[in-house]
Amino acid sequence: MNKPRVVITGMGVVTPLGIGVASYWDSCVRGRSGVGRISAFDPTGLTSQIAGEVRDFDPLDHMSEKLTRRTERFTHFAIAAVQQAADQAGGLVGVAPERLGITLGNGGGGLGVLDKFPLISAVTGWERTDRFALLKALPDMATANLAMRFGAKGPALTLVASCVSSTQAIGEGLRLIRDGSADAVIACGTEAGVTRIGMTGFCLLHALSTRNDAPERASRPFDAGRDGFVLSEGAGAIIMERLDHAQGRGVEPIADVLGYGRTSDAYHLVSPSPEGEGAARCVRAALADAEIEPADIDYVNAHGTSTKLNDVAETKAMKAVFGARASDVPMSSIKSMMGHSLGAAGAIETIAAVMTLRTGTLPPTINLESPAPGCDLDYVADGPRSKPVEIVLKNSFGFGGQNASLVLGKLARA
Repeated sequence: MNKPRVVITGMGVVTPLGIGVASYWDSCVRGRSGVGRISAFDPTGLTSQIAGEVRDFDPLDHMSEKLTRRTERFTHFAIAAVQQAADQAGGLVGVAPERLGITLGNGGGGLGVLDKFPLISAVTGWERTDRFALLKALPDMATANLAMRFGAKGPALTLVASCVSSTQAIGEGLRLIRDGSADAVIACGTEAGVTRIGMTGFCLLHALSTRNDAPERASRPFDAGRDGFVLSEGAGAIIMERLDHAQGRGVEPIADVLGYGRTSDAYHLVSPSPEGEGAARCVRAALADAEIEPADIDYVNAHGTSTKLNDVAETKAMKAVFGARASDVPMSSIKSMMGHSLGAAGAIETIAAVMTLRTGTLPPTINLESPAPGCDLDYVADGPRSKPVEIVLKNSFGFGGQNASLVLGKLARA
């Protein structure tokens, strides 16, 4: 098939492991945990009192005081991450505004507003409530603010699909470029759910780890001692464009975006299909889109949430896709170090997958001490590993049974 070649030309992150790709990747390789006791509010009384928080982040370093006041934390993260990516991509100089698209993945929007809104209204009265409260909360306001800041007048999509939101954003951005709707796309995932209402909601679902006495050891993908995921926050952004378009601007490509798949389990609101059937179909769709075989995959950047059901279902899905070779394909979970940033996770982890392509270093799955029953693949539990890597698979499987997978390639690939 005659598909245009789509490449990544810029990347940026805001994470509990560091702000900026260099700092973030250094933490990934070192296996450093970014999880600690919550500082944004007093979590006393909650069953889970730990999270992966972005610390030492000042939105005024990235935007005006006026814009900071009129937007919420998830928008602040998005602007900071995209600015990094845009700077690496030559400042987007030479990209026609009408041909620049935005695809943004997010799960909860401005949850922080919901924490404050009832109290503010009760104390000051409705007529004196922050008139920007609703605009701060809507997920697509991050998209709108990005469009205005970077002059993007092409297609603008906001994808709200729980844990797969930003993986879908990258995949749909790929499709926008392929179908000729855009020459370049800003693809971003952002989330700021470490709020009282966000933590309370997940605690009520009994979804979170309660290992409050050892936060850095709480996120334990594929481990027998896992007791739930750790909520996290942050943003990841990439700039994608047609290879010939990037070359015409004199911008150096970073990696190829080769394929994208998405499916639905149609099974349960919070539990994955037990045999990983939907996830396996998703991966096969991504491989078919990339026009490669399972044997071509060198490494899998796993969804790896540290929950009882997901880790086993994901393992079964990989066995279904790779067959007898499944144990020979290393896979690891970034969430072991920073927790689960929900709608931002896919984009943040995609950047780690790209860095694996560029460096030949596989980041570890930390805290994996005793593999759980049914979790018997190679999860890179023994620390970072060096390995020649040409093609990687990035998986995201979310609430509602929504699945998304990406295939990424090293530029040297013919």
